[in-house]
Amino acid sequence: MAVYRIGKVRRNAQVGVIMKRKVLSVLLCAGLAVSMLAGCGSDSSNANKKAESTGSDLEYVKDKGTLVVGVTDFEPMDYKDDNGEWVGFDADMAKAFAESIGVEAEFVEIDWDNKELELDGKSIDCVWNGMTLIDEVKSSMECTDAYMNNAQVVVVPADKADKYQDEESVKDLTFAVEAGSAGEDQVERIGAQYTAVSSQADALMEVASGNSDAAAIDALMAAAMIGEGTGYADLTYTISLNNEEYGVGFRKGSDLAAALNDYFKKSMEDGSMKKCAETYKVQAALIEK
Repeated sequence: MAVYRIGKVRRNAQVGVIMKRKVLSVLLCAGLAVSMLAGCGSDSSNANKKAESTGSDLEYVKDKGTLVVGVTDFEPMDYKDDNGEWVGFDADMAKAFAESIGVEAEFVEIDWDNKELELDGKSIDCVWNGMTLIDEVKSSMECTDAYMNNAQVVVVPADKADKYQDEESVKDLTFAVEAGSAGEDQVERIGAQYTAVSSQADALMEVASGNSDAAAIDALMAAAMIGEGTGYADLTYTISLNNEEYGVGFRKGSDLAAALNDYFKKSMEDGSMKKCAETYKVQAALIEK
């Protein structure tokens, strides 16, 4: 009986050692996994810490290796080609600027009405999307100098265009506008009724489907997307509601705005900015400095 008990104790001891080794192995593996996962997020975390210590948004972007650009579907400024890649005048210029500071451009489609929140939360680094430099934008973002002229225009069915040739004639129309856009501001200014949608492209769809009488969108987009030879051949634009300018917005106090101003100046001097504009047929709207 005594021998049996001793053997049993020894076997139990051996089992205990084996179990301890297994537990230790599992814990070591788990620790390694946690360490690897922590490493995945270290680039962004380290970039944030360095940016906080230096106060430089430019260094923050360089450290993490990407310039995250907030965009909406807005031809000819930012839109996806047949391969699903973001292209357009603004998209191409963003890629070129990113390359000039040694990083890659990454595009994120945003809710235009929440662009300031996206910036401040660092889910994006800039808003580069044919953004009108209105007072609200300039007070909440660090904006570049204006680089392109634009206007908000009224889009209507082509067979009704003759009726709508001045502001007074369009006040009774029901508009579709992008939420938070300059178009929304102008429609409010003239006192017309409107439905806010998620993008200017959606505003055009509302008019094409007959859900809205008109849309207020950027002149550059209207020139590219409606009329003969486009997907909206039955639509046209009539009057301009304002005159405005485009700029790029960064976080308030960001040194990236000054860096981009310098890049704009150089690209105008070497002709690359004009060449890009010609690709998308917007060269007439460029502001030459």
